[in-house]
Amino acid sequence: MEEPIRIALVDDHRLFRSGIASLVENFDSYTIIFEAGDGEEMIHKLNAKIKPNIILLDISMPKMNGISSARWLRDNHPDINIIVLSMFEDAEKVLTMVRMGVKGYLLKDAEPNEFEEALHRVSQDEVYYPEFVTRHLVDSINIDFNIAKLNSREIEFLKLAATELTYKEIADHMCISSRTVDGYRDQLFEKLHLKSRIGLVLYAIKHKLIDL
Repeated sequence: MEEPIRIALVDDHRLFRSGIASLVENFDSYTIIFEAGDGEEMIHKLNAKIKPNIILLDISMPKMNGISSARWLRDNHPDINIIVLSMFEDAEKVLTMVRMGVKGYLLKDAEPNEFEEALHRVSQDEVYYPEFVTRHLVDSINIDFNIAKLNSREIEFLKLAATELTYKEIADHMCISSRTVDGYRDQLFEKLHLKSRIGLVLYAIKHKLIDL
């Protein structure tokens, strides 16, 4: 008989942990080996004899949150797979956790069968990302692709266009003619599918090309 897959549950809400623990124990081939209220407690409980195959990890926790915990696990126990269980589905948090190497991401209101499917796939060294995670990943690739299409002078112009400088002042700053500045502007409008300088400013802010 095969040993059950070892699960650790890291979440600061005890009632939620209790419900998830009961659900996991009802699934075949899984067992909860420990629970923790945050990343610090998780670190204290992890050792050579008590090491899970999968950690179910919340993002928002006191002392040491899910992002810091995922980073620590990546650096110290890269062989432990992580499934995020969170209330957050915004792009920034999702992409941060995916870049940390998490193998699964579920919202806390997911259906039990979806949760079981995520456990099964991740336990097989696969990934489980719902549609909203895939959508964020595709959007981020498109963003990176658009920025990659810009050359260094276009990026320099874009950053300057997001300031209070006039186009004439931007031309002087870049040591180019006003006509060349107009060319950079029109090229960016076409490449980024924008229609105004306000659009350029919003694009630069959204993609963190300038600091506010």
